[in-house]
Amino acid sequence: MLTAAAVAAAPLADVLRWLAVSEDGLSGTEATARLSRYGPNSLRTHRVSAWAVLRRQLNNAVLALLATTAVLSFFLGDSTQAVIIGLILVVSIGLSFVNEYRAERATAALHSRVRHNAVVRRDGRYIKLDVNDLVLGDVIQLSLGELVPADVRLITVNGLECNESILTGESAAAEKSATPALRGSSLADSTDLAFMGTVVSAGSATAVVYATGLGAQFGKIAAGLGERQPETDFQAGLRRFSYLLLQVAITLTVMILATNLLLHRPVIDSLLFALAIAVGITPQLLPAVVSTSLATGSRRLAELKVLVKRLVCIEDLGDIDILITDKTGTLTEGRGRITLIEALDPAGVVSDALLRKGLLATDVDPACGGASANELDAALWDCDAGRQVVTKGAQRIAELPFDHTRRATSALINDTGGRVLIVKGAPEQVLAHCAAVPETVPSVLDRLFGAGRRVVAVASRPAPELSTITAADETGLTLDGFLVFADPPKQAARDSLARLAELGIEVKIATGDNAQVAEKVCADLGLLSKGIVTGAELAELDDAAFEAAAQNASVFARISPEQKARLIEVLRRTGRSVGFLGDGVNDALALHSADVGISVDTATDVAKDAADVVLLEKDLGVLATGVAEGRRIFANTIKYVLMGTSSNFGNMFSAAAASAVLTFLPMLPSQILLNNLLYDSSQLAIPTDRVDEEQLHAPSHWNIAFIRRFMLTFGPISSLFDFLTFGLMLGVLHARPTEFRTGWFVESLATQTLIIFAIRTRRVPFLHSRPGGVLTAATFTVIAIGVMLTISPLAGSLGFTPLPWQFYGALVLLTAAYLVLVEITKVMFYTEPAHLAGAPPRTRGREHRISRRAARFSHNGRLPRLR
Repeated sequence: MLTAAAVAAAPLADVLRWLAVSEDGLSGTEATARLSRYGPNSLRTHRVSAWAVLRRQLNNAVLALLATTAVLSFFLGDSTQAVIIGLILVVSIGLSFVNEYRAERATAALHSRVRHNAVVRRDGRYIKLDVNDLVLGDVIQLSLGELVPADVRLITVNGLECNESILTGESAAAEKSATPALRGSSLADSTDLAFMGTVVSAGSATAVVYATGLGAQFGKIAAGLGERQPETDFQAGLRRFSYLLLQVAITLTVMILATNLLLHRPVIDSLLFALAIAVGITPQLLPAVVSTSLATGSRRLAELKVLVKRLVCIEDLGDIDILITDKTGTLTEGRGRITLIEALDPAGVVSDALLRKGLLATDVDPACGGASANELDAALWDCDAGRQVVTKGAQRIAELPFDHTRRATSALINDTGGRVLIVKGAPEQVLAHCAAVPETVPSVLDRLFGAGRRVVAVASRPAPELSTITAADETGLTLDGFLVFADPPKQAARDSLARLAELGIEVKIATGDNAQVAEKVCADLGLLSKGIVTGAELAELDDAAFEAAAQNASVFARISPEQKARLIEVLRRTGRSVGFLGDGVNDALALHSADVGISVDTATDVAKDAADVVLLEKDLGVLATGVAEGRRIFANTIKYVLMGTSSNFGNMFSAAAASAVLTFLPMLPSQILLNNLLYDSSQLAIPTDRVDEEQLHAPSHWNIAFIRRFMLTFGPISSLFDFLTFGLMLGVLHARPTEFRTGWFVESLATQTLIIFAIRTRRVPFLHSRPGGVLTAATFTVIAIGVMLTISPLAGSLGFTPLPWQFYGALVLLTAAYLVLVEITKVMFYTEPAHLAGAPPRTRGREHRISRRAARFSHNGRLPRLR
């Protein structure tokens, strides 16, 4: 195997000889043979591991408590209790596993659609291939915005610079050269090498592959990385909630055990009862409910062609309250629909000569069908008029590709009139390098920008002295005119923006285009602009003024990649949850910085790898649906949490209090667990429940303090009606222990399950907020099963006995009164400003973001993910 040091120091001819290849590349037959011999150019595939999914289900504090209790119950002699807890464990883990595994497989199927390609020379011509198919000896092209697909030795270099921070930690781009490195140079100093996963930030090159897959420098690092994914906010909230329940359960267990021992009750019975209380206060099926919700959401989004890289990212998507997006292809039709309207000289007159110069400086690759990373160049190349005026008399000697600092492309051309330098780019940039600007130019540009046209300036100068080009040569130019393009607004974008507004999401535009063009597009789509700031203006602002601009302006024009990232960081520090939608290499920094990075299938490799969510169709309407789905999932999860903590806490507190004053246990441990199993089973339908519209209008967040207050407010109400039931059983019906336990079992089950209809909405249940049909059916079915168990042949073995009809009449009245009191309390509870359902805006710092952006791998493991 060739080492990087040897390849860097050797002459190019030696490297090609070692690889048994010429600069013309491999034949298809030889490449196939090498692929079979060396294997695919991949690091780690996006495979679905059943064991990894199962391991995630087991990593849960609630389930650990259940498992411990089951083992203790078995060894203490209560096999019935152990069996019931075991059944709860199997149901919870089984449902979570099945749902997440199915969702992971669906996600993997979507992952297979997202491809990374490389331009490779095979059989003497350049073609596009999946990077997985690269082999040692392949000759490839590198261009702006690409991830380097393998470790390569450079053959020819044209202003190439690579961001190698993924390997070196150095943020500044490294300049590259085809000159062999000095023997003994470090990898960082081997300027004739480019490494897998680094980003082409400027220029272009041809290169030969000398290492692929795990043999590449990044592959060696990847081989030592674990599979563990960073924790999201949603997972962190679940973890904190589990710890809260664990603390409450342990405290209550110790108190009950101590009380029973002080009353000189049998130690084993007291311990089993205390363990049953501990289990009863925990919402045992929370993992199953969460995984069912996320899996359901994942399938819905998959149908909409939305790829969420991890299931829990769905909730993060619902969390955003501000969206920063580019303009081209999102609000406008973009690539494929951009058309050249006309080529105008500085006076605004149509000019075929200008069109010809523009085509000569077009950054396209004729070997790949005229493809270009720049949508304006692609549109120029495809125009019919352009094909007619291109002549064979011109020869391109050198070129300087587009970069986001110069915002221009240059070409050195041998033409019929001699050697000429042609510069094509953003009008502001090109005009700044012209020796003189005609008086007609401002009015021509104002007219074009006011009409929403995208404009590219073309300027040139004689250059007999040049044989290569640098940025310093782009001076003393003469303006030739303007290429004018139409990029019409998307017809569906207006409705999509309205949907985002309904979801409480503020939309801001960050574009490299002209401010007037962006403002015109916003006006055409009905997007209210609160102000426009240019990148040049932002550069002059101090921190306080920048923050004010970030919050108040709606459009940021001619903005640099660094300014996009800073804009997002500033908004996040003010408590906003920011989503960023971008598809270019200049968007990578912003995608890294956002709470949720969103890209599209047609984006550059860098953008797709930096994103959390990939839209297989670039449509804001699809994004709005994804946000609503994330909020729906969170709302339904919180329903289960609030219901479980309040009613469970109330019932278990009642059991603890009753055990301290009664001469017998108010409910057997196995009955407590059976009650919880039935109750939790009915709540598995919560993910199918409807969500009130107002719950989708703004994001909600985990708020443990709110959950604790809710538990301490509504739990005592549940206990109050438990105590009324105790009074009915003992004072009116003179119940014996078996009848008492049966009566409380039925009452507890009814009130615990029916409370979901009150807790699921802030409105009046059924009248103003209709629950889902599946949830309604599941709730009443479970109550019916509970009642039937008390009169079934299993009643005796479960410790139940039939009850008189008077009890059921009283139960209906008690339950109705309970629900009415809950409704009254709910109105009072939600009128308190401190009791908002969501947490206050978050102020997470950069450290939190970095922890979430730990090194991960891209789609299908083909390239390292730059996080």
